[in-house]
This record gives sequence, C-alpha cells and structure tokens, in this order.
Amino acid sequence: MTPTLVRNLRNADPSAPADTGTRARDWAEIQERMLAPLYEAVYDRLEVGAATRMLSLGCGSGLALLIAAARGAQVTGVDSDRDRLALARARLLPDEGAEGAPAHRARLHESGLPSGAGADGAPYDLITVFEPIGCAAGDSEGLVPALEAALPLAARGATVVLTGWGPPERCATAPVLRVAARLTESARPPRPGGWRPTLRDDLEDVAARTGLRPDGSGRVSCPFGYADQESAVRGLLSTGLFDAAVRATDRSQVEKEVAEALHPYRRPDGTVWMPNVFRYLVCTT
Repeated sequence: MTPTLVRNLRNADPSAPADTGTRARDWAEIQERMLAPLYEAVYDRLEVGAATRMLSLGCGSGLALLIAAARGAQVTGVDSDRDRLALARARLLPDEGAEGAPAHRARLHESGLPSGAGADGAPYDLITVFEPIGCAAGDSEGLVPALEAALPLAARGATVVLTGWGPPERCATAPVLRVAARLTESARPPRPGGWRPTLRDDLEDVAARTGLRPDGSGRVSCPFGYADQESAVRGLLSTGLFDAAVRATDRSQVEKEVAEALHPYRRPDGTVWMPNVFRYLVCTT
C-alpha cells in the first residue's frame, strides 16, 4: 500500500485545525483507503451487488460507496462534512449536470437523511456505518439517533452493519490515539472522555439501544501503511480524532507528539506500518 501524497498546506494559526479542505483531501488521499479491507470484507459476506440498495451513514469522501457501486449496488451517502462530501461527489458523480450524462448511480446528502427511499423508490435493504466507534468515550452517542432516524427508510428485515476498533492489543494505532487524550486532558480539568480501551460489547450496545438484532460479526485486518512519517501524521490528523487536542494545545505540538509516538512503527526505508484489527457487527431490523 503506497498512500498518495498531497501538497502540505498549513494554517497561519497553529492553534487551529488544518484547513478543512486540506484535511478532507488528506483523508481521501491518505487515510480513507486504510479501511478498504473492511469495506470489501463486509460486501463479500453480504454479497453486495446489483440487487443491493445501500444507505451509508457518515459516507465521508465516498470510497466505500464507490466500491459498492462498482459491484452494481444503488448507493446513497450521508455526511455532515461538506468538504468530504464534495470529494465523494467528484468520485461518484463526475458528470453531474452535464448534457447527456448517464442516470446517477449514487445519491449524496449533506447532514440530513434523504426524504424517501432509494433512487428506484424501494426501501433500503442495507444500512452501513463504516466510521468505527470504540476509541473514545461516548463516540457512539451520535450514532444512536442517526440510526433511529434512518431505520424507517429500511425494508423490514434489512441488514445494518456497525463497525468498531478491535482490541487495543491488536491495534498498533492505539498508543498513538492515546496522545490525543493525554494532550486534551492536560489542558483542562479531568472529565469523562478521551481515549479509552475498546470494549467487547460496544457494537452490541448500540444494536440493543436501537432495537437491532445481531446476526453475526467478524474481524478484519486493516494495517495503516504510509509512505513516510509526514504522510502518517497528516493522515491520522485528518480523522478528526485529534481535533480536541489541537484546540487544547496547538497543531504543532500535536504533530510533534504524534510523530514521536510513530517512531516504533517506522521501518528502515522510512515507511510507517501499523497493524490494526477492526470489527464489524451484522444486524437485522
């Protein structure tokens, strides 16, 4: 895996997160592909294809949608990040608005859910949440209401896939994520939040709270591989998991400490390699 490098644009204010457009490109060109094995494993298990009508919550810049669409699925994506969604639109709807353009194979929505079912009028038979939970306390709180709002758009007996980080001992990135929690907590009084070990039943808890019935699970190896330390730092900061640390200290400090935490994973040729395991839970409505 050789991540594509993009020009490193920097904000004048070191206490602010990187420009949102730049960060979205870093996510799309460096970080998002690290989860591709997870997308593929889920699609293989569920036999995603031309008969699939999929709604993706938190679709980001659209790689998971693109892979599903390449299998023939009708895909709809929702995300609150305008810059990531613009990149998804460029990937999935490059000819949107052009005269003679083919019928859209994808629908994309910023923040709000679509007003109805899929493009063919039928309800969705697959809802995916590929933004992994389990690396920060309370990181599933926003997911529960989002699922509750989306489930009325799904067919009876539809499949819902939830994803999360694997056990910390199987995730080399876990110590790097703890940097964010430490920097955030050092600048404010202790309070619940920040990094925490992944719990075995994180996904099952979300399923129970939303009335979903678990119907199997799996683990997938998703190593994070980077061309060099700079691209590793940029990729990790593009996830948003370090935003609170940047606000609590400044971006330069966060970049410095993340780079230091990456040292054990640097190879002699300068590349960075961090083995990780992610978990998915298959549920039915």
